[in-house]
Amino acid sequence: MITRDSIETAYCFLHQKRNVYIHSSLDWQKDDIEYAIASFVDNMSQELYESISDGRADFLRDHKQFQEDITLAVEKLERLL
Repeated sequence: MITRDSIETAYCFLHQKRNVYIHSSLDWQKDDIEYAIASFVDNMSQELYESISDGRADFLRDHKQFQEDITLAVEKLERLL
């Protein structure tokens, strides 16, 4: 069961990190954000992760797709709120 609390927590964290990520010009900062997000999703509700990832095992973990993934995740979480 996905709780509203878990959705709100994920949304707040990912929204804040996405805003920093898309405006950053520092590669080390972007790498740190990618690492923080990967760690976060490793520990989030599996059911919530599956609902925002559309079954992609590398969602929010693939460097090449990261900016698209985090934007999509924030949009999906926003709709769940």
